[in-house]
Amino acid sequence: MDRELTFSALKALRRILRASELSNRQLATETGLTPSQLLVLQEIGERGEVTPTELSAALQFGQATITNIVDRLEALELVTRQRGERDKRRIHVAPTADGMRRIETAPNLLQARLSERFAALPEWEQAMILAGLSRLADLLGTTADAAPLLDSGAIDRSADD
Repeated sequence: MDRELTFSALKALRRILRASELSNRQLATETGLTPSQLLVLQEIGERGEVTPTELSAALQFGQATITNIVDRLEALELVTRQRGERDKRRIHVAPTADGMRRIETAPNLLQARLSERFAALPEWEQAMILAGLSRLADLLGTTADAAPLLDSGAIDRSADD
C-alpha cells in the first residue's frame, strides 16, 4: 500500500511538472518569453511606468533578478528605461507598443489558471493544499526561497536557455 501511495504522489507531481513544461513551451513559442519575463512585462504594462524596486516588491523577486529580466526585455525592445525627471537617480521602466502587444496576445500563464481556480476553493481546502505542498517541499529538501511563479527554470533565464 505504501509503495502505491508513493507512486501516486510521484505521478501527481510529474503531471504538475509536465503541465508547467508544456505551458512554458507554448509561451516561448507564441511570445519568445519565459513565464517570469511575461509576468514582469505584465506588471509593467498594468502600471504604465514603474521603478525596478517597485517591481521587485510587487512580484517578490530579488532586485538583481528584476534587473536581469528588465535587461532582457529592454534588449527585446519590449520596455524602455528612463531616468526620473525630478530625481535622476531613479530609473523608470515603461512598456513599448510592442511590449503591450505581447501582453495582449500572450497565452494565459499556468499560474494564472492555478490562481483563479485556487481562489475559488473554500478556505479550508486552500489551507489543506498549501500545507501539503509545503510539507512536500520540506520532504524534497527545498529550503531555498522561491518566487511565487509556477516555473521550474531559472527565473532570469531567456526563452532560448
